[in-house]
Amino acid sequence: MLLKNLIKQLLFLCLLALPFTAATAQQTDAKAKSVADKVMKNMGGEKNWKKTRFLAWTFNDQYQIWDKKDNRFRWEMDSLVAVINTQTKDGKVYVEGQEVQDPATKQKMLDRAYALWINNSYWLVMPFKLQDPGVTLKYVGEEQTIDGAKADVLQMTFEEVGLTPQNKYHVWVDKDKGLVTQWAFFRKFDDAEPAFTRRWSNYQDFGKIKLASDRSNPQSDFELFNIAAPANVPDAVFNSPTPVEKL
Repeated sequence: MLLKNLIKQLLFLCLLALPFTAATAQQTDAKAKSVADKVMKNMGGEKNWKKTRFLAWTFNDQYQIWDKKDNRFRWEMDSLVAVINTQTKDGKVYVEGQEVQDPATKQKMLDRAYALWINNSYWLVMPFKLQDPGVTLKYVGEEQTIDGAKADVLQMTFEEVGLTPQNKYHVWVDKDKGLVTQWAFFRKFDDAEPAFTRRWSNYQDFGKIKLASDRSNPQSDFELFNIAAPANVPDAVFNSPTPVEKL
């Protein structure tokens, strides 16, 4: 019964937003690129982002550690642990320290863990991915954030990347700080209103990059916890069949 309940937790865990595909291909305009370049520079720069190998954080009661260099992703919630390769999608799943052996059950859980890697990491590092391959940016104009600050607004759409079609984001970049301070998620490209609008704030330095933990809005608090960007993570941490101490 415990195994069944934990499997349900993983298979049906809500994905709040997935950063993926738009309906049509477009080209990023010059103004949008200029704003995105400023964001990358103020976040620590592309060079330092690429050099940052390990990231760890808690999202929605899920703790994860991502090895960007070797494409390893460790996800855990309660006694459920999944360790996957984000390129091959192979991996292992454990419940209460015991490896799941049933091939069908294991595959479902690995597929879900892969989707959670995409979703949960986007909630942490989206500003670094404004100009990823397949992303189109459009400059929308100047608006105020929910906190009344002046910002440049970018529209993000996507072409042939990700898991679900026709999503769209609006991203507010503070005029003075040059950092993302708010985002809005549209389930469909042509939706008139977003599914949510939330802050992107409380920046701190982690190694040589900046990351923000606050995703609140006037309706609800939401925060990422246990954020870390350690220089090294022992292999034993990735291979542990049971939950590990926070880095």
